[in-house]
Amino acid sequence: MINQTLENTDAVATEKKIAQTTVYAILFSISFAHLLNDMLQSVIPSIYPMIKENYRLSFSQIGWITFTFQLTASILQPFVGHYTDRNPRPYSFATGMLFTLTGIILLASATGFSSLLVAVAFVGTGSSIFHPEASKVAYYASGGRRGLAQSIFQLGGNFGSAIGPLLVAAVVMPAGQRYILWFLIAAVLGIFVLMRIGNWYKSHLFLRAKGKFVDEEQRQELSKGKIITSITILLMLIFSKYFYLTSITSYYTFYLIDKFHISIQQSQLHLFIFLISVAAGTFIGGPLGDRFGRKIIIWVSILGIAPFTWLLPHVDLFWTSVLSVIIGVIMASAFSAILVYAQELLPGKVGLISGLFFGFAFGIAGIGSALLGHLADSAGIDYVFKICAYLPLLGIITGFLPDIRKKKM
Repeated sequence: MINQTLENTDAVATEKKIAQTTVYAILFSISFAHLLNDMLQSVIPSIYPMIKENYRLSFSQIGWITFTFQLTASILQPFVGHYTDRNPRPYSFATGMLFTLTGIILLASATGFSSLLVAVAFVGTGSSIFHPEASKVAYYASGGRRGLAQSIFQLGGNFGSAIGPLLVAAVVMPAGQRYILWFLIAAVLGIFVLMRIGNWYKSHLFLRAKGKFVDEEQRQELSKGKIITSITILLMLIFSKYFYLTSITSYYTFYLIDKFHISIQQSQLHLFIFLISVAAGTFIGGPLGDRFGRKIIIWVSILGIAPFTWLLPHVDLFWTSVLSVIIGVIMASAFSAILVYAQELLPGKVGLISGLFFGFAFGIAGIGSALLGHLADSAGIDYVFKICAYLPLLGIITGFLPDIRKKKM
């Protein structure tokens, strides 16, 4: 009887240890799936110069295409996250990839503004379904190293966003819109990878249901009002970051073509350089947040880019590229820190928080793109970058966030 009790105790301890170990195979797998998902999303802004010319679209219509994509990519995410917190669906992100696959088919066969809107709406819906549960997988596989896990997860997405424009420039731009169908290979591969991740996720949920997974961190001892205030501040910082980021992702190629008279392919290369710097910054930000605390990383990453955004509209092509790299690296370190900070405020609401913040980020990007498109039509693309240069100043409100974790030395 004593031996059986000891064996049961050892088995429970082993299961707990497994559940609380950083599972790098799953982290890199979900990061790769994120790469594929965001690479497919990046096809949309990458073809803007082509569809603007082919269908004689205005900047305002380009803005509305982005708005439709970002709205569908954002509005469902908090609801998906809230639902899956209560009713986990291990294979739901594979369903999201099916929506994206459908959107890619429609995008390749679109014949005008209306059909483009329908196509990007499917891609956006797929993103809404993918992100909350995928982010939750990263959280559960972190083994307590939440910042590192989110950085690995975000690194895949940012790298996918970076290589998407290059593939579009190499495959789609020379041959035509129908060659977008080549991206279906990535969608099918994504479904396969996500099904495999779903198997692990299902097993992990079984351990949690048996009560053998114990969260390392407990709910923060903050009042409800303080938590709401902190979440509001974090969302305002997301507004600053993503409103500025959409000025780059949606209009940077147009800005470079208009100001420096370079080709579409050259402008895509400069966008790739910026997006690679974003990927690098994302990977750096999470581990630094684990070590030094989220608040200081958030502060530096938002407010710290202000001098560089002010200079960007006033320099030549070489320094524009250099400044874009500096801005990308510093700014990108914010999101992992912001998301993990929010998850630590409400650790029992991982899906809801992930859906809220991813959804809000995409929504702000969509609204920003539409507004900036109208501004570009009326005042010029150069004016857009001069106005957006002041957005990082909003980072000063980071000072009102409470310090919720001690430094890790």
